[in-house]
Amino acid sequence: MISPRPRPDDSGEPGSDSPPAESQDAPGTWTVDGSAGRGDIAAAEVDRAARTYWESEADAYQAEHGLFLADPSAAVVESAHHVGRIDHAGEMGAQTAAGAARPGVGFVWGPEGLTEDEAGLLGSAESLSGQRILEVGCGAAQCSAWLGARGAHAVGIDISVAQLRHAHDLELHPPVAAASATALPFRAGSFDAAFSSYGAIQFVADLRLLLTEVRRVLRPGGRWVLSVTHPVRWALPDDPGTSGLTVSGSYFDRTPYVERDDAGTAVYAEFHRTVGDYVAALSAAGLSITELLEPEWPDWNTATWGGWSPLRGMYLPGTLIIGCRADTRS
Repeated sequence: MISPRPRPDDSGEPGSDSPPAESQDAPGTWTVDGSAGRGDIAAAEVDRAARTYWESEADAYQAEHGLFLADPSAAVVESAHHVGRIDHAGEMGAQTAAGAARPGVGFVWGPEGLTEDEAGLLGSAESLSGQRILEVGCGAAQCSAWLGARGAHAVGIDISVAQLRHAHDLELHPPVAAASATALPFRAGSFDAAFSSYGAIQFVADLRLLLTEVRRVLRPGGRWVLSVTHPVRWALPDDPGTSGLTVSGSYFDRTPYVERDDAGTAVYAEFHRTVGDYVAALSAAGLSITELLEPEWPDWNTATWGGWSPLRGMYLPGTLIIGCRADTRS
């Protein structure tokens, strides 16, 4: 699940109180009649804010980005300009209602369009069959469905029930459950592998607790792979044009980005960590890094998605992917 949310400093000014006009005009874009910017958030507010946002935005998100999540290259060819502005709702909804077809499934690691078919971070295609795999922050569980089509026993969890409802529109829909990533409802050692593709990680305040839970449900030697917005992007405006190439804040500022409504209630929160923070947290949780990828922007991808674009992709990594193995020691 790839979030189309603006990052801090979208307007080009640190601590801006409102998203840029272009972001407000985009179809399905969340707007807030309160405040938005870097600020503190209490631990008790975090899950509620994530649930509030994704319950509201699930339908629009899947309508706008569903085709890209199923087949990135096809989505780019169809849109030609802006992935976030593809309108699939009418076409896909009509097909599903008529029973003629259902939304496709795919496994994409980020807006660059790198697929698991290409990366093989969870293992070879032959090795997936029979594997027990958990998707953390699954959205509509397109990735889990892709794995299921290859013989894996994949399960998805997400904090948003509205997102999980979309999993049932998939032709091969996997089992899913509503749960917090910091309290996984599974026994220790239940899975051979787990992953999160732009899922819950950036919406959770306590990264170490999340990773400790992941390690708990993995068997010794099991794989864990995550993809997130590349941390360096937090130091720049989330602008796909030239303004997005100018540093506007500190890479080391870990203050979360928080949106609040008029009543002061947090309705969206996203958390920044440096690459070093991820390395330290993974090590502390008993997860040893085996791969670290920063996918380059491919020539075929001419689309813009939020702050991701071919221009920025020429100069900056947009996604960080880390592969790990669960330590075998007790």
